[in-house]
Amino acid sequence: MPVVTLYVLKARNGKRYVGITNNLQRRITEHRSKTGKSGQLLDQFFVLYTEQFPDYQEARDREKFLKSGQGRKWLDKLELKSEPARGG
Repeated sequence: MPVVTLYVLKARNGKRYVGITNNLQRRITEHRSKTGKSGQLLDQFFVLYTEQFPDYQEARDREKFLKSGQGRKWLDKLELKSEPARGG
């Protein structure tokens, strides 16, 4: 059964990229080689988040959500939770 991975990349410049793929390693390599529009937008990046789905449509629906206003807010909260505590 094929698995579709939704992924969120976070670039050094603060931009996020949300995408789906059936081969995450290959897709990350494509981003790093800067092929296509997404590679040009993302200078240095890391994988912020991934989710796996049993089919393309479920992954696409989640991708659309994460690109919406509510989804971006959800990702903002996720980032805040994952940041290390800073002393003051």
